[in-house]
Amino acid sequence: MKKTINEVNSGTSHSQSPAGSPHSPPRPAPACLVVSVRQSNDAFALRRSVVLPSKDPTQIHRLNLHGSAGAPPAAMAGRTRPQPQPQPHSPSASTRRRERWLVVLGVALHAVYMLSIFDIYFKSPIVHGMDPVPPRLSAAPAKRLVLLVADGLRADKFFEPDERGRYRAPFLRGVIEEKGRWGVSHARPPTESRPGHVSLIAGFYEDPSAVTKGWKANPVEFDSVFNQSRHTISFGSPDIVPIFCSSLPHSTWDTYPHEYEDFATETLVADASFLDHWSFDQFQGLLNRSFDDIKLRQLLLQDKLVIFLHLLGCDTNGHAHRPYSSIYLNNVKVVDQIAESVYNLMENYFKDNQTAYVFTADHGMSDKGSHGDGHPSNTDTPLVAWGAGIRSPKFLAYTEKPDDGFRFVDDHKHDTPTPQDWALEGFERVDVNQADIAPLMSTLVGLPCPMNSVGSLPTHYLKLSKADEVEAVLANTKQILNQFLRKSYLKQSSSLYFKPFKPLANYSSVLSQIEDLISERDYDTAMKHSEELRRMALAGLHYFQTYDWFMLMTTITLGYIGWMVNLILHVLQSYTSFPAILLKKALLHPKNTSMKVYIGGCVFMGLSSIILLLEKSPLLYHAYAFMTIFLWTRIVQNFEFLKAVWREFSNMPFKHTLNLLICSAIALFVLEFLVISFFDRKIYTWCFLVLGILGSTYVAFFIQASPALAIYIWLACWFLSVFTLMPAEIPENNNLVYEAVFYSAFSMVLIGWIFVESANLYCSEESGSARRRSLVDGSVFGYEERHLQLSDLRIPLLFVILFNVAFFGTGNFASIASFEISSVYRFITVFSPFLMAGLLIFKLFIPFMLVICTFSAITNIVRIPRLGCYFLVILLSDVMTIHFFFLVRNTGSWMEIGNSISHFGIVSAQVVFVLLLFALTNIYTRDLVVSYRHLTARKVM
Repeated sequence: MKKTINEVNSGTSHSQSPAGSPHSPPRPAPACLVVSVRQSNDAFALRRSVVLPSKDPTQIHRLNLHGSAGAPPAAMAGRTRPQPQPQPHSPSASTRRRERWLVVLGVALHAVYMLSIFDIYFKSPIVHGMDPVPPRLSAAPAKRLVLLVADGLRADKFFEPDERGRYRAPFLRGVIEEKGRWGVSHARPPTESRPGHVSLIAGFYEDPSAVTKGWKANPVEFDSVFNQSRHTISFGSPDIVPIFCSSLPHSTWDTYPHEYEDFATETLVADASFLDHWSFDQFQGLLNRSFDDIKLRQLLLQDKLVIFLHLLGCDTNGHAHRPYSSIYLNNVKVVDQIAESVYNLMENYFKDNQTAYVFTADHGMSDKGSHGDGHPSNTDTPLVAWGAGIRSPKFLAYTEKPDDGFRFVDDHKHDTPTPQDWALEGFERVDVNQADIAPLMSTLVGLPCPMNSVGSLPTHYLKLSKADEVEAVLANTKQILNQFLRKSYLKQSSSLYFKPFKPLANYSSVLSQIEDLISERDYDTAMKHSEELRRMALAGLHYFQTYDWFMLMTTITLGYIGWMVNLILHVLQSYTSFPAILLKKALLHPKNTSMKVYIGGCVFMGLSSIILLLEKSPLLYHAYAFMTIFLWTRIVQNFEFLKAVWREFSNMPFKHTLNLLICSAIALFVLEFLVISFFDRKIYTWCFLVLGILGSTYVAFFIQASPALAIYIWLACWFLSVFTLMPAEIPENNNLVYEAVFYSAFSMVLIGWIFVESANLYCSEESGSARRRSLVDGSVFGYEERHLQLSDLRIPLLFVILFNVAFFGTGNFASIASFEISSVYRFITVFSPFLMAGLLIFKLFIPFMLVICTFSAITNIVRIPRLGCYFLVILLSDVMTIHFFFLVRNTGSWMEIGNSISHFGIVSAQVVFVLLLFALTNIYTRDLVVSYRHLTARKVM
């Protein structure tokens, strides 16, 4: 059985004049493309055939891929069968063997280099081995501290009045006006519960290496205010309290069950403020038990006591009902009532006015009921402090601006006036970085700052003598300086060539100068020098945190470049006519220098290994260096070929050089365009609008094909452009569900690509005698594929574009949740997450398989080596990989951090992903047969 899929013919009559007629000079008729599927008795055995002209222009004979020829006896009579000759582009056994090793190398290289981002971007900033620095205060400002954290409380919803002009937190507002200080605490993304509490209690921003633990467990244990306290009492969420108290022996803590946070329960959906009441009730019960428990009462009466109540109600109600809902706004009143109850309970229990209170939030809440990014609704949280050691309110004239020029972690100055509806312009507002609250709490109860803290003590909140204030700032400075010195020592002890942080080379003399100024009671100058030294110590911490970045990023970048150069060399040597041209022009002089080059590479590897061992570098550092050195050793081995290629390029006409530069520039532009598309899918809309116009114009005027084909290309591209205008998230309106129709539109574009390539093959000037002669030469010697040319770069480039459209056409493939799951209900109605996810992922592979099948068909149609095009696809993908390597983020929201990792992972994994899809595609395209007929005729004169 033979099924014809596509046949292109110009319509010229196939009738021919008698052979050898003197009145009939030969006139070549257009070639004919036949794509067919042959079915034999042995289950779809593959037979590929090429129909070519014989020496007699009136005869046609058929050659198969294995070099056997069949022809009419008359046509072959008396002729000598041509002997096979080696061709430069013929895939010999050594070439195939080298390609297998190249694929294995590519997989290993991308796997190892993907791990490099964890050594570069996600290395823990925490170091151990420092000694705590207690402040030299005349007396601790407070005996005990109460920390109240309203999880998910926005600053504006806390400070602004309700619709009736009443303030939602009347007790805490009274504290601001009569007893304490207030401001806005600026959180740094990711604005999530864990990093927010780590910043508040430990004084540093989220350990980026926590990404390896799913942002849950502590990858490295760290110091905190709770660690330094004499005893800590804590009640709240099971997701927060155990982070700080589970391994703390001097703590009393409890959490409610995880079931309390189940959004499926009716109680939680109705109102989650009961979670806040639970924390308060537990603490109140503990105080009541202390009247009957002597040991518990003695524990409560000692100094340096820290009490922490985690109030999760606002966060949960914000997720469930949005922060502008009545339930969320009512929860603001609940936390205010709890703050008042805790204050009254503590003052009535201790009756010594030695308790300090800090009320704040870990993060805010967006209008959509989410958080995590750097929007002010998520980063701005309220801060109210009062009690022992806290200054009283400071009243300001309305013209004053309390801005000292300090930049916060979100890199802006507080120069925006307080909103008028807050009615707080007359009270001094003191904004802080969220990490500054940890040294504030430590100083209030006379504790050393947490040893891993990077927060700066906000002195405007503290009621201290001038001498104690300078001592507190100096202790904070020494604590940060100790971290710097520890990191410097660890790096110096393991580095053969150590580069110190020069601005702190004379830190000891600066410390001595500060001590002298304190002895002389020049507190203002001592304060100025202490703050400057602290600022330089923070800069030094960042210096050593990124100390290895330049070396690692240079090694990885050189490795990627070396890999791409190796790909280019392999394609030039195996799939182009360059080797034959260079040998013919005597530009290539093979020299047996391989052994010397490999010995030199091994020596270089050995030296780098010894250096890394002496520097006690991680094992992966050796792998990065070995990969890079090996790749560049292979490049040096091909130095003679590279010189010959360079001489050939240098001697090319300027027109050809310009053509090469233009093609390279277009390819880079398209790849950068694809990088941007990872962040904005709507760019594909403009892409296909432009492609529709350019494609139809090219078909109509340059190929001069049928007008129907031009109209089809235009409509197909414009139809597909609609889908990337739609949001990636699942819409509530199911009429907008965007995937079966997308597959149809996508298939129309792919079919149009096949049409254009087929028409271009026979109607363009490039498909003239030279192309057919190349095809004949290759086929006679048993090989149907021709050499790759510069113009063939369009095929892998279009493949990369369409492959990325398959990723982001109807959603974000990096997030399975962005795809509509209702389609799996046709197959399964009982909830089974793994089976449903498997069906969904299987469905998402449909557009990828369509692209690969189309790509395979086109490589067969235009007779170019598919494996050579695969290497070009990987080459183009790795240009994007290098870009995404530099775009990986370790700051920002978890979504931003996770997306940067997934983008880098997606393009890195294409070396494997595309190869597996190619192998899978063979199941669908192995029976594809493409035949060419070049018919000749004689015109009767």
